[in-house]
Amino acid sequence: MGEPETFMLHALDLARSALGRTSPNPAVGAVIVREGKIVGEGFHPKAGEPHAEVFALQQAADLAAGADIYVTLEPCSHRGRTGPCTRALVVAGIKRVFVGTIDPNPLVAGRGIKHLQKAGIEVQVGLCGADCKKLIAPFAWHIVKGTPYTLYKAAMTLDGQLATHTGDSRWVSGETSRQRVHLLRDQVDAIMVGVETIIADDPQLTTRLPQGGHDPLRVVVDSRLRIPLKSQIVQHQSLASTLIATTSQALPDSISRLQNAGCEVLVLPEADGRVSLPDLWRELGCRNIQHLLLEGGRTLATAALNAGLINRLQVYIAPKLLGGVGLSGLFAGEGRSLMKDALPLEDMIIEKVGEDLLLTAEVKKCLRD
Repeated sequence: MGEPETFMLHALDLARSALGRTSPNPAVGAVIVREGKIVGEGFHPKAGEPHAEVFALQQAADLAAGADIYVTLEPCSHRGRTGPCTRALVVAGIKRVFVGTIDPNPLVAGRGIKHLQKAGIEVQVGLCGADCKKLIAPFAWHIVKGTPYTLYKAAMTLDGQLATHTGDSRWVSGETSRQRVHLLRDQVDAIMVGVETIIADDPQLTTRLPQGGHDPLRVVVDSRLRIPLKSQIVQHQSLASTLIATTSQALPDSISRLQNAGCEVLVLPEADGRVSLPDLWRELGCRNIQHLLLEGGRTLATAALNAGLINRLQVYIAPKLLGGVGLSGLFAGEGRSLMKDALPLEDMIIEKVGEDLLLTAEVKKCLRD
């Protein structure tokens, strides 16, 4: 691997350290290189803070003049909460800019590159482009569609069971996989489950990593407000914020009790007697939720899939056999009648995580929308 790729991969690693913390902005990393050595680096930590390029320039100081910069996303050329990065690069005397991918934000969308070129700076676009695009996929989806980019995560045995016939699901996947899920929680803006998951498993839905982590917004879909007041997600509001999406079927007293416990209750329109998921997704998008992790259960996942709201799947496959009927399949209901109507997956990756296999793939329908 040549040096340019090495520097951009380092910029990607820097950007990933801020995932889940930058909304409504994208995660971005930047590395300044002079005579083959890194003299400055940085990442965008959160909205309102300086951008990655500014941190890298501050660290490089006078060494930035005549140097190259590797940045995962096209530098901005407009003034938002902070000044335009393109101007900062020009003033610093940067000689050459390597851009991973063009910014999908209509306020930028190539203008940053043109600004740099007009100032006489050489710009190369597309270095590690696929990885850079994948990094900002939630930002790109949100800024174009206005709804969260949604990842559905599940775990099943090799024979396709999510739980035993008694409903026992602790634990399908191994310890290494469960730690990987906590890392994923650390990188998203919100986690969503259905009320049945709360009733059955009573999860905290927090990020538990040895080094600590970011706790995203917890979203529970509960059309009739059946969530127990004694559940962990209600009782432990100091751990993370909780939003409960319901409908007009919810009793006013139930709403008040949950609000008094510190939860936010959001009453939304119905679709077939349940919370309208498209309305919920739009509401989350308005709250700058870019990246949503859908953790369960099957009924909610099925409704989201049928509404075209799932972008990506992560399925942990454990080397176990339950046999029998159990609780089978990632989704509920009858599903498609004809194989030709199946939703195709693409960009599939299979990796070993501890004792399990992890399959990650994009839902192709979402990519075409």
